[in-house]
Amino acid sequence: MRQQRHGQVLHVLARQERISVTELSSMLGVSEVTVRHDLDALAQAGLLRRTRGGAARVLETEQALEASSLRHVAAKRRIGRAAAALVRSGDTIFLDVGSTTTEIARSLSPTLQGVLVVTNGLNIALELERLPNVEVMVTGGRLRRLQHSLVNPYALELLGHIHADWLFLGCNGVHPERGVTNANFEEAEVKAGMVARSREVVVVADHSKLGAVSRAQITGLEQVTTLITDKQPGQFMTDYAAQVGRVLCV
Repeated sequence: MRQQRHGQVLHVLARQERISVTELSSMLGVSEVTVRHDLDALAQAGLLRRTRGGAARVLETEQALEASSLRHVAAKRRIGRAAAALVRSGDTIFLDVGSTTTEIARSLSPTLQGVLVVTNGLNIALELERLPNVEVMVTGGRLRRLQHSLVNPYALELLGHIHADWLFLGCNGVHPERGVTNANFEEAEVKAGMVARSREVVVVADHSKLGAVSRAQITGLEQVTTLITDKQPGQFMTDYAAQVGRVLCV
């Protein structure tokens, strides 16, 4: 329940710059004391800024992983399960950083044998500790605390020695003309390196990413073999699905 309230607060602040405790109390159906506790917790995590009598949006273009994890939770879980179901024993996979790819890590079957997962996400590596028969490698490199991701220098060195069966790729935008894009240039460089070394490129993106364009290019849609999303992408599906190997809506 608390996580759901936090997600609603962040959703409101994604659409407007600030909101009061009184407004949130009415909207969420809880006391103002509870709202203040929620806002204090979110502010401590760096997900919003406390103001006199309320809260304000943190003015940054890229969200912390903890913030994005609270949005479209059910959709990301469905996408994660669908993507994880593609993995077979003996596969080598790149598992990119992000909230949706984290759901893939959580959904990988404990019956898998001989799977190698290479990831640039420290939180994902920790999620995979529960699977004794899955080998985990982290890319190395410099830590980006906002996403718990590893980037250059050195993040690309390991990738050059691996041929992956699957890449499960997170992003901030999937556009029919601009392709797959990300908010951070350093992460986009690592993602593009994974694309170049993968037989199958699976983009995992909830419906809010469809049609969006972020600042850093990862790859064109012609390199994407599968797009897994949570909603029929309408005109995107009709006009541009030919650029993607297949689209799975879950």
